[in-house]
Amino acid sequence: MKYCCLFFARGCCPYGYECEYLHVLPSDATTLPDSSKDCFAREKFSDYRDDMGGVGSFTRENRTLYIGRIKENGPGEETEETVRRHFKEWGTIDRLRVLQHRGVAFVTYISEYSAQFAKESMACQSLDSDEILNVRWATEDPNPTTKTIEKRRLEELGQDAIASKVDDRIVDAVRQIRALEEGVELEPDQPEFSYEPELDDSDMVEPPAKRQKLDSKPGAILSTDTLAGLRYLAEVRQKQAAAAKAKPPAKPTLALGGYGSDSD
Repeated sequence: MKYCCLFFARGCCPYGYECEYLHVLPSDATTLPDSSKDCFAREKFSDYRDDMGGVGSFTRENRTLYIGRIKENGPGEETEETVRRHFKEWGTIDRLRVLQHRGVAFVTYISEYSAQFAKESMACQSLDSDEILNVRWATEDPNPTTKTIEKRRLEELGQDAIASKVDDRIVDAVRQIRALEEGVELEPDQPEFSYEPELDDSDMVEPPAKRQKLDSKPGAILSTDTLAGLRYLAEVRQKQAAAAKAKPPAKPTLALGGYGSDSD
């Protein structure tokens, strides 16, 4: 995968058509194979610089930029509209906060790569006035609500990534096994994932009578013998659990301490 051109993000690429990097903006759906690099193929570090500049850190996904030295020419709503109009060119903005009378704004993008591109594109640039912007990485937001939202977002991303890698047939097989162990019948409308078994050389040589007996459903992942065995184990466990509940507690006996008789 090609990365974005850093010179293109800053306004001019001296290599022109010979440049090996992309002269396009990263989209919100852009995913990079290596999280230790930014969208310009620069290596990240384990921690941020003291001035929160530079490439950034690979220990935390940072989608928020600190925008300083903003010249305010009106109320907070007008300043917010100005910042949004200039910074939305580099990607979809998730949140925008302007600190009025301080000349500071925080811009959070949907994608981290949009924030990386916007940081290089807007550094030392100006908005509607002649100010020179100070664009840096923002520190972690101490607001507990924001932390909860970010944690939930990362959990959803992790669940989606895991679900995309799991085979549906394995999930269905585990669901059937748990249902048999717990003695719960599956709902008939729930789909069962199946596949056509591949035939090897032994299947071609052996007669049909000696082959393994499969389930009545064609392509089922569990055979009839396997399902019957699981049902038997589930019934045995249920009987053992019921017998353990019905068994009366043992009466306490007086221990003799290893002596042969009372006289001893």
